[in-house]
Amino acid sequence: MSESDDDADAGSGAGDGEWSLPDDLEAVREALIAWYEDDHREFPWRRTDDPYGILVSEVMSQQTQLDRVVEAWEEFLERWPTTADLAAADRADVVGFWTDHSLGYNNRAKYLHEAAGQVESEYGGDFPETPDELQELMGVGPYTANAVASFAFNDGDAVVDTNVKRVAYRAFSVPDDDAAFETAASELMPDGESRVWNNAIMELGGVACTKTPKCDEVGCPWREWCDAYASGDFTAPDVPTQPSFEGSRRQFRGRVIGTLREYDELELDTLGHRIRVDYAPDGEYGREWLTGLLTDLESDGLVDLEEAEDGGLVARLRR
Repeated sequence: MSESDDDADAGSGAGDGEWSLPDDLEAVREALIAWYEDDHREFPWRRTDDPYGILVSEVMSQQTQLDRVVEAWEEFLERWPTTADLAAADRADVVGFWTDHSLGYNNRAKYLHEAAGQVESEYGGDFPETPDELQELMGVGPYTANAVASFAFNDGDAVVDTNVKRVAYRAFSVPDDDAAFETAASELMPDGESRVWNNAIMELGGVACTKTPKCDEVGCPWREWCDAYASGDFTAPDVPTQPSFEGSRRQFRGRVIGTLREYDELELDTLGHRIRVDYAPDGEYGREWLTGLLTDLESDGLVDLEEAEDGGLVARLRR
């Protein structure tokens, strides 16, 4: 029987809060998948559906930054390219490799070696495919089993890790409660697409919805729906205090989105007065400043600008 993952049981269980996912859930899903497929970090294990290679990447990345895992992963698979090769290896060599590459607890190397032996002796060299079966492998807990099932066989559940919790908490006000996070993650994931979806939402948490978020810098696809982007409150279960931001332009972009979510459309000056108390049409923070802000949001595909009958501008969320 397996041992559980070190960090599979994160979260604090902070009670029930009112929350809901957007009504246009299909648009939310499509936006994230399109964003991910258009541009994402290239890791070699994302280019394979080999369960052995994926398991090695998951175990290595439990305590090591992904950029550092790449070289170790490639060298490991060059040395032991199959479960048969790893099972036949001297355990001391496998542990030595782990130590030489600073990959964290040596127990993980021992468990990986034993798991390879199980695949060969108990499964005839063919990897088990479901999360439940995968948990029978030594050292494979629920999180790792689900990741392998998702990325190798496209047959996993929604991944819920620290990054995914941060995304759900900020974007949709999901309370800091494990059951709520599980429910939200499951409802968000489209049926039969665990491979691309789990990669995409973890990528969102890893490059956009980081502890200090980079919403505009990386073009977060969920800004239109995100409660944190609209309110400016980017605290999260693993971010107990509000992150500091350079300048306030991003914060005001968020206020624009939040205000336009509340009102169908607004004329330029009306919008300006609603997002900042010091708005003055002809002042430093006036029409020229707000038009620049809205033009940026229009370029990002988040708002539409139209000329009103009196020659002014009207802004609305792009649907």
